[in-house]
Amino acid sequence: MTAARVLRRVLQVVPTLLAILVLTFMLVHLLPGDPASALIGDRVTDAEVARERALLGLDRPLPVQFGQYVAGLLHGDLGRSTALGVPVSALIAARLPVTLMLTAMSAAIALLISVPLALLAAMNRDRPIDLLLRSVFQVGLSMPAFYVGLLMLTLLAARLRLFPVGGYGDDLAGHLWHLLLPSISLALSLSAVLLRNLRASICDVLDSPHVEFARLKGLDRALVLRRHVLRNALIPTVALFGLSTGTLLGGAVITETVFAIPGVGRLMVDSVFARDYPVIEALTLTLATLVVLTLLLTDLLAAALDPRAAS
Repeated sequence: MTAARVLRRVLQVVPTLLAILVLTFMLVHLLPGDPASALIGDRVTDAEVARERALLGLDRPLPVQFGQYVAGLLHGDLGRSTALGVPVSALIAARLPVTLMLTAMSAAIALLISVPLALLAAMNRDRPIDLLLRSVFQVGLSMPAFYVGLLMLTLLAARLRLFPVGGYGDDLAGHLWHLLLPSISLALSLSAVLLRNLRASICDVLDSPHVEFARLKGLDRALVLRRHVLRNALIPTVALFGLSTGTLLGGAVITETVFAIPGVGRLMVDSVFARDYPVIEALTLTLATLVVLTLLLTDLLAAALDPRAAS
């Protein structure tokens, strides 16, 4: 991929993030209730609510509030949480690594499951093992990640006590152990999608003339699979993996709530209930930026796998 194309892809990110910024700000302010009511409760007078709204700056016109928010962003200020009274940047800095670790573990587990099983299914096309794998993963595809998480939490953690019921642990080993079960629950649905896509791609590549020619040349089977089959079959799967990042992060929001994991997903849910506008806006923009950057990286990786895509 040329430097011009990379620059062009980076510049395409800017209007996307601007649109997300505007839409998030407008939608958040359309939520019923507001931070003032959430802070002081229901048994208050209208005058007390109005005074609290003035202290929070919510009595100003929306364009003025939006301008102040954008000005703060340009200076690196994400505002203060109205519910917790701490800087939003500190909250995100404390919670974001948890969600990133959960997402990374889920993606890694999904790849470890889908790539070898897709290759096994494709090499045994329409045989019993292929039909069995597709049937099993079809069931996994039909169940939401939060439902799978609840089943695993009930059976493997609460009943059999094989995994922690919730939390995040105190050190790296504890983090990995506490996040293993929620990562698996997130990875199952993604691995089902990747397996179906990669199996279909491998089958198409196996039927292509250049693979047949490589076989006729007497090349080693493992070399043919690695150099000619997997390299080409992974191109659409890499693109699909990038597109699935948003779904993975969205699933992390619910999964963190189910497993009581202190990540940005759980923080987002708590902030919505508390009508904590600055936190909701900052988290949405942060997650959107992560998704856009992932799409950019997968685009670069796809171009590295297939130089024709870089033209």
